[in-house]
Amino acid sequence: MTPPAAGLTIGQVASATGLSVHTLRFYEREGLFLHAPTRTAGGHRVYSPDDLQWLQLCNRLRDTGMPLAQIKEFADLIRTRPDDYSGRLQMLREHEAAVIAKQLALAENLEAIRHKIAIYEEHQRTGATAGIYTDGRQGGVA
Repeated sequence: MTPPAAGLTIGQVASATGLSVHTLRFYEREGLFLHAPTRTAGGHRVYSPDDLQWLQLCNRLRDTGMPLAQIKEFADLIRTRPDDYSGRLQMLREHEAAVIAKQLALAENLEAIRHKIAIYEEHQRTGATAGIYTDGRQGGVA
C-alpha cells in the first residue's frame, strides 16, 4: 500500500511507535487520540505527525506507569479545555511524583542487589561459606 499523500498509514505509525495495529485501533475506540484519524476515500486511517507525537507521549506515560484511564482523562482535558492547562499540569505533576517515588524505590532495591552481589563475590573469592543460607537454619539470607 502506498502511503497517503497527507499523512502516515497505520502501519507506519505502528512501526514508529512500537504499538501494534490492533493497539492503535483499540486506542482510537477508547478515545485515547486527541481526535479521530482522518480516512482516505477507501476508508484507511491517515495519521498526522501530531498524532505520532501524541502517541509517543502516550508511550512515555504508559512506560512510566500511567494507566490508560488516566491517559484518556488527560486526552479528554486537552480536547474539552484546550486553553486550560491547570488540570493537565496537576495530572503531570502527580505522575511525576509517582515516577520519582518509583525511581527512589528502584534505587534502594538496586543497592540491596549490589550489596548481595558484593557478598557473593567475596564468598566466591575467599571460598567462605559461613553465613550463606542453605537449609533454613544458618544465619544470613541466600
